[in-house]
Amino acid sequence: MNGAGWIVGGLIALAMAGSAAAQELPVDLEIVLAVDVSGSVDDVEAQQQREGYVEAFRDPLVHRAIEQGAYQRIAVTYVEWASYNDQRTIVGWTLLDGAEACERFASMLAEAPIGRGRWTSISGAIDYALPLFDGNGFAGERRVIDISGDGTNNNGRPVEDARWDALDRGIVINGLPILNDRPQPFGMPTPRQVALDDYYERWVIGGPGSFMVVANDFEDFRRAVLAKLVREIAGHDGPTRVVLAAR
Repeated sequence: MNGAGWIVGGLIALAMAGSAAAQELPVDLEIVLAVDVSGSVDDVEAQQQREGYVEAFRDPLVHRAIEQGAYQRIAVTYVEWASYNDQRTIVGWTLLDGAEACERFASMLAEAPIGRGRWTSISGAIDYALPLFDGNGFAGERRVIDISGDGTNNNGRPVEDARWDALDRGIVINGLPILNDRPQPFGMPTPRQVALDDYYERWVIGGPGSFMVVANDFEDFRRAVLAKLVREIAGHDGPTRVVLAAR
């Protein structure tokens, strides 16, 4: 190809890239909600997690946080994960621009079956989430992966490697560690959760403004997820570690 050909080809590529970007809808936030359904999470706990998110998206505090953004809309997708090769999108990318859209999203989430799996691969969840931002139709002022779970990474590649890949792309990782001492399914020993919040703070969360909200147990998950979502949507600064006051 001669010099003129390279120039023409370059102009065409730029035009196509600009056209693709123009088709993406600006939003205040793109967020992947990545929820642990691994072996350490029993049926009751899995249901508590799901109900926590359903109730949060029906809460006026979340609706108000969306309305206070520059674009007054966000894009959300909900993912469940377990081992390094076990992740599934439960509700795909959805535009939330008010109470009615949030209610529809909550209803879809409430009606979807809850998956189950073994092993805990936080790195696998991050790796699965990264390409979900590509070509999703939205252009977020902020892009966030939110990891909630009750255990440390015990499957797949090192979690810090996956985290760095996300940070290199400008994607923030927030967390919701769930402290848990319930008996485990499949006859597995109860994981040591004393330092799970420390683990999340050191190895999982990262990026500008990243934070985590600590749930004292699965029953406390509902309060924790509401507090986390409101702060994520609003984009407010605050402490890296949030521990809710005892009820």
